[in-house]
Amino acid sequence: MTSRIIKILVDRDLLTSQQRHDALLLPHDDSAHPLDAVVGLGISEEVALRAVGEELGIEFIDLNGYQPDVSLLNEFPAKLVYRRQLFPLARDNGSLVIATSNPFDIYALDQVSASTDKSVQPVLATRSEIAKLIKTHLGVGGETIDGLIAQSNERVELLEEIQLDGSEQAELAQEASVVRLVNEILIEAIDTRASDVHIEPQSAGIVIRYRIDGILQSQPAPPEISRFQSAIISRLKIMAHLNIAEKRLPQDGRIKLKVSGREVDIRLSVIPMIHGEGIVMRILDKASMVFELRSLGMGEHVYSFFRELITLPHGILLVTGPTGSGKTTTLYSSLLQIRSDATKIITTEDPVEYQLDGINQIQVHTRIGLTFANSLRSILRHDPDVILVGEIRDLETAENAIQASLTGHLVFSTLHTNDSASAFTRMVDMGVEPFLVASTVEAVLAQRLLRKLCLECRVEVSPAQLDLPRDFPWDEYKSAGRPIFESQGCRHCRGLGFRGRTGIYELLVATPEVRQLAHDRASSWSIKQAAVACGMLTLRQDGWRRVLDGDTSVGEVLRVAKSDLVMA
Repeated sequence: MTSRIIKILVDRDLLTSQQRHDALLLPHDDSAHPLDAVVGLGISEEVALRAVGEELGIEFIDLNGYQPDVSLLNEFPAKLVYRRQLFPLARDNGSLVIATSNPFDIYALDQVSASTDKSVQPVLATRSEIAKLIKTHLGVGGETIDGLIAQSNERVELLEEIQLDGSEQAELAQEASVVRLVNEILIEAIDTRASDVHIEPQSAGIVIRYRIDGILQSQPAPPEISRFQSAIISRLKIMAHLNIAEKRLPQDGRIKLKVSGREVDIRLSVIPMIHGEGIVMRILDKASMVFELRSLGMGEHVYSFFRELITLPHGILLVTGPTGSGKTTTLYSSLLQIRSDATKIITTEDPVEYQLDGINQIQVHTRIGLTFANSLRSILRHDPDVILVGEIRDLETAENAIQASLTGHLVFSTLHTNDSASAFTRMVDMGVEPFLVASTVEAVLAQRLLRKLCLECRVEVSPAQLDLPRDFPWDEYKSAGRPIFESQGCRHCRGLGFRGRTGIYELLVATPEVRQLAHDRASSWSIKQAAVACGMLTLRQDGWRRVLDGDTSVGEVLRVAKSDLVMA
């Protein structure tokens, strides 16, 4: 069938000369999907299906936003949905309209006709769009619920051996259907670029939610999945080397696995709740991470200043922001920027999220007394040039970091504060002497992550001034003559209107005015005013820059950055 598709593409002049040459070398494998080889040539699946549809007289439809008649699923063979990627869409004069990506699979269409006792009218759609319909209306895990056996070409491979205690619960967690179900949850999360997976016990059963681009999204799942609640949790505990019998206390673990050949680390947290144990998994996809300072989205002004700051011989550089704001990525990118054979860099982290070549990393173990403060004291005896302290949480760690900076070391660390100016007052509140804070902190970088508009579907808007926030740079917008955009939603972004994230930054450099205010125990509001007077762009202002550049929407800036008007 592949050869027939190739002929159709050639006849319609849709292949380049190189693609035609490569097509001659394609293997004739009837067991594979006929589109696999075509896509391998560099032809999009949609282009190929449209051409085949025109040749065969079969309509191609875009399923993005399509609302099928879900009542048809009750009488439709579930095994054909999953094994043959068929999905019933509607009734048309007594016939079933069936979406397929393989018009040559006549046997499957005949099976539908025989099972439903209705004639079949096929329409063509891409495999990814059909898969989205299946996930939306049958949910993650639907294939397992129907009792399908784990496939031989399993995409998930554990990198560490698991140990079983021989209990009945452990044996249940190792059943093929449970293993397949857990793997499917993980695969779906990674395929959708989720940073976290939440498995939450509710009175009606478990709820699965993925955090994608910083926003939690419910994952459709069949009600029957709740029957596997205990087995799913036990399977994940076994994978993370946790005690499956302990259900009263919180537990933390780590899973190392390969998904489609990509190494992925998963940090797993289990907490007992009213209706059972809740699980949150933080996904650390090594293949998707790029620790490159230039690619973080900093404006040219912030980037040039920050690049100079990370090469200082001594002092403290702080990165602030809430959990999940990209602080670790910024710090790792900074370390890799200054890494060299002449510089010894040591980090102490909880946990070590990514292993970096050429950098000495220490994993904090609070239970055995290896805290940030204790490890920092030991680090100083290893003759480092640059030190990274994962987080300054208490007075002891803060004092040790300051001592390290005073003895000729450059110290990177993080704080949980809402803006850059609050870092000074936060350290004073911990008990650090104000004169030490003023003399050692060289700069504070506050940051947030905001979602980027999908370039495939963003729409240009021309809002009136009254419809925009009061602090929106209207004059700059009008003088620039460039459009601003809003989200819409398409198949490329799963209907969200956004795809990927970028950072917005607020870099407060410790000028003499700022140091004096910190020394005098001034408020964070006063420190921020002084920094703005010296040219600092706030998070909100940097967000407006990204709106004017067409990267994000006004609503997204309002979501992540607080207005500065309270300063006026």
